[in-house]
Amino acid sequence: MTDIVDELKWRGLFAQSTDEDALRKALADGPVTFYCGYDPTAASLHVGHLVQVLTMRRLQQAGLRPIALVGGATGQIGDPRPTAERTLNPPETIAEWVSGLRRQIEPFLSFEGDNAAIMVNNLDWTAGMSAIEFLRDVGKHFRVNKMLTKDAIARRLESDEGISYTEFSYQLLQSMDFLELYRRYGCTLQQGGSDQWGNLTAGLDLIHRLEPGAEVHALATPLMTKADGTKFGKTEGGAVWLDPTLTTPYAFYQFWLNVDDRDVSRYMRVLSFRTPAELEELEKVTEERPQARTAQRALAEELTTLVHGADQCAAVVAASKALFGQGELSELDEATLSAALSEVPHARVAELGPLVDLLVEVGLAPSKSGARRTVKEGGAYVNNVKVTDGESAPERECLLHGRWLVLRRGKKNLAAVEVTG
Repeated sequence: MTDIVDELKWRGLFAQSTDEDALRKALADGPVTFYCGYDPTAASLHVGHLVQVLTMRRLQQAGLRPIALVGGATGQIGDPRPTAERTLNPPETIAEWVSGLRRQIEPFLSFEGDNAAIMVNNLDWTAGMSAIEFLRDVGKHFRVNKMLTKDAIARRLESDEGISYTEFSYQLLQSMDFLELYRRYGCTLQQGGSDQWGNLTAGLDLIHRLEPGAEVHALATPLMTKADGTKFGKTEGGAVWLDPTLTTPYAFYQFWLNVDDRDVSRYMRVLSFRTPAELEELEKVTEERPQARTAQRALAEELTTLVHGADQCAAVVAASKALFGQGELSELDEATLSAALSEVPHARVAELGPLVDLLVEVGLAPSKSGARRTVKEGGAYVNNVKVTDGESAPERECLLHGRWLVLRRGKKNLAAVEVTG
């Protein structure tokens, strides 16, 4: 079981631990119960959370017993951000989000066998605690001067806004989680991102104060970044969510398909469950033939299958091919086609006019003369069929699902027309 540490390092998933040698020994002596926490600060997890969710899955496959904690209590407070105070959401909203996050996490873990996963909510052990009990039993063991050294808190103290006592107390609540899980389930390892290191170690300190002789550990994974310096998991449209109603499976697939060549090998190691030999082969192919985007395609298909299922992955792969003339558009179901076309430039019209007008309307041509030139050169397609008469209007019978036309200029420039009349 100690091999998992070496694998985490090879995959770039090992940022730091409290004592690597002690952790290796604990894993060798096994079994080890570990936990990772997720706060319901939104209705869905986003792809940034996948690092922790998939690391939990990887650790469970290595024999560890996972506890997934969704913070019904900590979610009402919010981990301090470096820039500004969080907006407090109503408890009823947070309760809904807790249920949603649990449903998203559960499919990644196994709840059977000797190391069956456990799902917990920290509201279960905080809801009945009075403020006096919290201050006496937990707050007594924290030193403010040490808490002030946490990066997010230090930056907030330097700002004009400062930090509220509510957010300042977040570290105490998260530390109490580790203590409670240690006492209830024998949990001896907390996993999280490196930006949580102060919270992770604070939990260890609390256990050491209240449970003398306890051997507990913290393991932090590196924060994912992009080569261009922008935040991982963010697009021009915002976060890439796991909930298909917030980010469609097609858009989710396209996010991974469009990963920068400079990032894809690193992302594959962190997020894929392929063997090191398979990943090294994909890295070699990417280096030799980056234009083929073989690694991006492999990553997109693996993660779309993991998050949305094999059927949805097959549907979006079929849509991706069909949009570029490598499949039948008429065979795509309406939901998949609509999701795919929402990701390309499109226009809504009441009636179908001449093709040259439509090409200009959707931005595939700068002018009617430019559209006519595209048609004359054989570069205009309607529903993957080459059109030679730009002055004619497509027939309504051509509409996909009675509402869509897919326009293409050349091989790669796509747009859509939605007929509303």
